[in-house]
Amino acid sequence: MSMAKPFRKLVSCVILDLDGTLLNTDGIVSDVLSVFLVKYGKQWNGKATQKIVGRTPYEAAAVIVEDYGLPISTDELLSEITPIFSEKWCNIKAQPGASRLINHLRFHGVPMALASNSSKENIETKISYHQGWKESFSYIIGGDQVTSPKPSPEIYLEAAKGLKVDPSSCLVIEDSLPGVTAGKAAGMEVVAVPSLPKQTHLFTSADEVINSLLDLQPEKWGLPAFKDWIEGTLPIEPWYIGGPVIKGFGRGSKVLGIPTANLSTEDYSAILSEHPSGVYFGWAGLATRGVYKMVMSIGWNPYFNNTEKTIEPWLLHDFNEDFYGEDLRLAIVGYIRPEANFPSLESLVAKIHEDGQIAEKALELPQYSKYRDDPYLKSSPQQQSS
Repeated sequence: MSMAKPFRKLVSCVILDLDGTLLNTDGIVSDVLSVFLVKYGKQWNGKATQKIVGRTPYEAAAVIVEDYGLPISTDELLSEITPIFSEKWCNIKAQPGASRLINHLRFHGVPMALASNSSKENIETKISYHQGWKESFSYIIGGDQVTSPKPSPEIYLEAAKGLKVDPSSCLVIEDSLPGVTAGKAAGMEVVAVPSLPKQTHLFTSADEVINSLLDLQPEKWGLPAFKDWIEGTLPIEPWYIGGPVIKGFGRGSKVLGIPTANLSTEDYSAILSEHPSGVYFGWAGLATRGVYKMVMSIGWNPYFNNTEKTIEPWLLHDFNEDFYGEDLRLAIVGYIRPEANFPSLESLVAKIHEDGQIAEKALELPQYSKYRDDPYLKSSPQQQSS
């Protein structure tokens, strides 16, 4: 679930990265480059993503010019794409758990700084679209305000100065390897939240690696704990997906003894990229059968090592027959845990059943039961929303 060293050092303030950590910028980058590179007869394949995560705009542009053999300079590429990106900043969504974390720390008076390799101007533009963010930070510093950006520790040392605290009392939260390197070099504790899938094993220098901000436990660092978990579940802003039930990997009933009602991810790649992998729950509507309790995993299922992110709902009801092709609509209303690997098939099955029991019980609570009557669950396929 999380890779964590047993020792926890108490901290008194938090320094946050922005792109990839608080904001889901990866999708915007892919969208812009997918369109832009066509101009030069190239096709964005995403392979350069790992190289540009956590880098300054100039460094990232240099990687694109070199990797794609573009007939322009880095400066020319930046001048062409910067206006395109600027138009997109208003559309960047917060990472799940970002506003929750910022509001929580602000409420408890925990000093916060924002330290990003983006320019100060870009940082302030991006956060202006998220209510309450700008005033929550006591100090904001951009990559254009230091001599050496991340992975140099300079930006984090300057952030500590801006907060008037000792670097050793700071907790850094980062999504990239350059950011983690910078935080550790500054003498700070670092929690890594990798923004790219299947990268956890690379973050060995971080003090803790978590799947998403939903999994952060501030109390491990002497900070106030979240109080919003209910019966082992975290209420989330509901999100909705639906479509015909398809045949999955053939392992649900046969291997696990748990019949999943799989959905195609083809039309939901954008939505899936917005939500961390993990175990969620909610309500499932089948047009001809009714509404049922549901628990689901989204992600790569480490035990089976999927190559693509999947959606695998388990309707908590005994059906007498398969219903492939029937329209299934899901209202996802709560979160249980990050996805995890297991030492054996038996332990995986046991955990899935435990997830089912947690969901079954939680969905009786008013916080969640009210969504059983959500109109989306009884809508036609054409009325699907995100």
